Amino acid sequence: MRKRTLFAVIALAVFGAVLADCGGSSDTATKTKTSGAAEVSPAGDIPDTQVYVPYSPPSAGYTVSVPEGWARTDLASGAMFSDKFNSVRIEQTAAPTAPTAASMQADEVPRLRAAGASLSGDVTSVPRKAGNALHVAYSQKSVPDATTGKSVPLAVERFEFWKNGELVTVTLSGAKGADNVDPWRTVTDSFTWAS
Repeated sequence: MRKRTLFAVIALAVFGAVLADCGGSSDTATKTKTSGAAEVSPAGDIPDTQVYVPYSPPSAGYTVSVPEGWARTDLASGAMFSDKFNSVRIEQTAAPTAPTAASMQADEVPRLRAAGASLSGDVTSVPRKAGNALHVAYSQKSVPDATTGKSVPLAVERFEFWKNGELVTVTLSGAKGADNVDPWRTVTDSFTWAS
């Protein structure tokens, strides 16, 4: 009788441990899946290890750091650097007077809306190392992919730097949901005017 009781106690203990282990495995799998899902970066996240190199067109009077290795497209007024859904577009134009939040709201914002942009907030003045820049954030669709014809929603940030009649616009875009706050800050903080 004593042996049977001892056997029953041991059997119950083993059965209980197996059940607990199964439950623990299930919880662990759920936690792994959950934490794994949280760690998956949306398409377009720029890695923390990204290296930046200076871009300074001849006689442009400014320098800005851009991600190394991105494809470069020369524009009439600057250049665009792109990788997947991310891009850094830099354009310089003559502007006799400094733009203001009100002038940007009146002039630029309607053009952005006409091009399909949906603004995320008001035009603001933000501090950067080169001085204050006008800033507006908006979303829009990407250019359709040449192969699939599909577009993706983009998060776009536009910064305007002005000095002595020259306006440099830095437009940063990436897939909506990507976490590019730090890379975009690196680019816009690197902007400097030639002395």
